[in-house]
Amino acid sequence: MKTQEFFGELKRRNVYKTAVAYAVFAWLVIQVATQVFPFFNIPNWAVRLVILLLLIGLPVALVFAWAFELTPEGLKRTEDVSPGESITHRTGRKLTVAITVIVALAAMLFLIQRVPPKTSGVSDSSHEAAGALVITEKSIAVLPFENRSDDKQNSYFADGVQDDILTELSRVADLKVVSRTSVMQYRIGPRNLREIGRQLGVAHVLEGSVQREKNRVRVTAQLIDTRSDAHLWAEHYDRDIADVFAIQSEIAEAIAGQLRAKLSPGERAAIKQPPTTDLEAFDLFSRARALYADTSNQIQAGKKLPEAGRLLEQAVKRDPNFLAAWCLLARVHGDIYWQGHDHTPARLELANASLQAALRLRPDAGEVHLGLADYYYHGFRDYGRARSELDIARRTLPNNPEVFEYTGYIDRREGRWPEASRSLERAIELDPRNFLTLQQLALVYQMRHLYGDEARIYDRALAVVPEDPFILISRALVAFDERADIKPFQDTLARLVAKDPMLAPDIDDADHALCERTPAANARLLQNYTVGGTNPNGVNYPRGYWEGFIARLQGDAKRAEVAFTAAREEVAKIAEEQPDFAAALSLLGLIDAGLGRNEDALREGRRACELLSIAKDGVDGPAFAVNLAQIYAWTGNKDLAIEQIATVERSPNYLTYGVLRLHPQWDDLRGDPRFDQIVVSQAPGLSW
Repeated sequence: MKTQEFFGELKRRNVYKTAVAYAVFAWLVIQVATQVFPFFNIPNWAVRLVILLLLIGLPVALVFAWAFELTPEGLKRTEDVSPGESITHRTGRKLTVAITVIVALAAMLFLIQRVPPKTSGVSDSSHEAAGALVITEKSIAVLPFENRSDDKQNSYFADGVQDDILTELSRVADLKVVSRTSVMQYRIGPRNLREIGRQLGVAHVLEGSVQREKNRVRVTAQLIDTRSDAHLWAEHYDRDIADVFAIQSEIAEAIAGQLRAKLSPGERAAIKQPPTTDLEAFDLFSRARALYADTSNQIQAGKKLPEAGRLLEQAVKRDPNFLAAWCLLARVHGDIYWQGHDHTPARLELANASLQAALRLRPDAGEVHLGLADYYYHGFRDYGRARSELDIARRTLPNNPEVFEYTGYIDRREGRWPEASRSLERAIELDPRNFLTLQQLALVYQMRHLYGDEARIYDRALAVVPEDPFILISRALVAFDERADIKPFQDTLARLVAKDPMLAPDIDDADHALCERTPAANARLLQNYTVGGTNPNGVNYPRGYWEGFIARLQGDAKRAEVAFTAAREEVAKIAEEQPDFAAALSLLGLIDAGLGRNEDALREGRRACELLSIAKDGVDGPAFAVNLAQIYAWTGNKDLAIEQIATVERSPNYLTYGVLRLHPQWDDLRGDPRFDQIVVSQAPGLSW
């Protein structure tokens, strides 16, 4: 059969129409499966099965269309039917019109689904869309309990009671329990339980109060359906203060029963086990936990972490069997080390000693293995060992968002960027109003240069705290990264500083001030720069580095030398004490390049990349690789600088179009066709 005759035969036998109709039908079925199945808690494998069956069915449908025709007498082989007998031929025009209408409707639905939300400005409607969550029946949020004691210091005690009930419920794998970080935002102000349920993605909330007077405690609790405001259960307990931990367990077990959650023997035993038997230790722990929860700001962390550590040391001294206190103490020491407040082996050993104490108490506890994951991740960048510890922790901590959060952090360090996005999204499902996790997910999208996704995540964060200055600045910088448009950053910065001048040191970062490329912005950089410097990779960038940078831009060699020399003295001391500290070596290389100590600069920059390459660490590795490119540029190695930038751009990185287009660190390369081509390759395409 000739080619022309073959295609004509395909048309006569309705194969084309069948293929189009089947494709539209399959697409509609897939849309229904992906949108409706999750609502009824149908597992994801069922969606995959539907798609697989539809794929298998396509060739079957095409063969059927070739071989058979529909007639008034039923199906007949095509060879035995004349065109006049075929129903499909008699109604061919109507069938074509029907298929065309269906295709048009499907195309409209597809386009509606693909239209992204607005990315300029933030509206209430976009916030609501960004925060929409699927609500399952066995889902609950334990809201902060009201402190009804005359002594307002007992608010820590009330928080402790609420948090322990939450912790005990979160051990039940058959429940979805929202994390502490998200629920604590409802401590103050009137509560609209329907709205809270929508924001947190839960069908139920537990709220209550605690009144502590001398040796007595009164605890009330009530379970409410957020969809109907119906009160499902309520109870009050008036007992001796020593019974408070038994009350917590009784409430948790009652709630699990009300939600018809299946409890394994291990989960039931965990609910009944008190965190401690020492009320004073419990108070100390509760105060330390409140301090630790407020350490996302690095400056505040430098003050609050040591105080939290002091309280926890007192708690474990009073009760050496207080597992949660040992685990939190290890985290405090780990954060002090990781954030550079005390980046010494001695600090790491303090974290290890706390974990070993916890291991001796309960080697199978998920909290201990989560602490070990943090220890290996932050202390040694041992991501394989950290992942193994997370696998153990997950067995007894099914609702702990940190398990998924750390998995996401490890994924991106190992260069598994799509997996990192999925892990962090799962963490947000369990902790939907966690500011830090939302920020980290946005950073994943930034490094992948997926700016539309980055903008949507920042919009979701702004739905949580609409006027947060850090997120407003980050949201404005999406336009800078994608389009080299610095104006949204300038406008947002000016508005926020006019409202609160004290914000300037926190939100006016040096790199973006330099990208404004004006003397006024340079002066503002030095005026607003924190006296103690900033700490992007665990090492402090002294003010002298930026003074030297600006002097170099202005051609003032003498002033640049003085500033860089002062900065070098500070950073060199750190590098001498910790010769394998990649962040310190990388920064020292930048300073030495500014001083014209070219051989030292190249050696230090290369050594930092050897210690922490992109392959070893997908987050910090690109930062040190970019620093090496700057060192090459400043030491006159233009070819090596351009090659280094090209290498960096092969994987997720910080070199956005805005940075390449505007940052003066690359001025020595501008005009070279190879560099200009790299800049053009990062230019924006179609707008999101």
